[in-house]
Amino acid sequence: MSKSMLMVMTSHELMGDTGKKTGMWLEEFASPYYAFKDAGYSITLASPMGGQVPIDPNSLEDDAMTDDAIRYTKDELARSAMAATIPLEDVRAEEFDAVFYPGGHGPLWDLSDNAHSIKLIEDTIASGKPVGAVCHAPIVLKDVKAADGELLVKGKSVTGFTNSEEDAMGLTDVVPYLVEDELVKSGGTFEKADNFAVKVCTDGLLVTGQNPPSSRPAADALIALLN
Repeated sequence: MSKSMLMVMTSHELMGDTGKKTGMWLEEFASPYYAFKDAGYSITLASPMGGQVPIDPNSLEDDAMTDDAIRYTKDELARSAMAATIPLEDVRAEEFDAVFYPGGHGPLWDLSDNAHSIKLIEDTIASGKPVGAVCHAPIVLKDVKAADGELLVKGKSVTGFTNSEEDAMGLTDVVPYLVEDELVKSGGTFEKADNFAVKVCTDGLLVTGQNPPSSRPAADALIALLN
């Protein structure tokens, strides 16, 4: 039986009140997507509002276009799926073997406190299935609870986009949450590498990656949990 993977992305496209666009970071979708696809998984895409996922224009600049991101731009099937994601409220944890959240700044706004997302993660973990998130997407974990009522990340090794990386982007005062601060506040043991170096944490059923270069290694870690 082929494994089924749910990928949950943002529907949010405005960078605070700067007037600039944001959304999902393409590399953080493309690398995991092709890792899962090439492993033979069936993949379902979802987002809070359903429909087209906004892609951060900065992630389409030449220096951000990895081989996987370029592969996506030529993949009509993947682009069609990205244009027609399922509304998050319509997905059920029992239908999937694992869930993965790509980042980009968008999730800081619409997935950070999303009740459907929280329930999805709680139900997935409760049924013994893994959850992965990379870069800004680990913000989705901040209010998730384990079966014992404690916050899920309490005492767990986690990572995500660091305060110093956000500072390097010049967005510390623009974003509604700092991923590092929130995961620490929730009791996580936050681990980090240097800015934009690869870092992945696997703790039990939870896989987190620090930044765009960590997206493929985070997907590989999730695949390892499923094998």
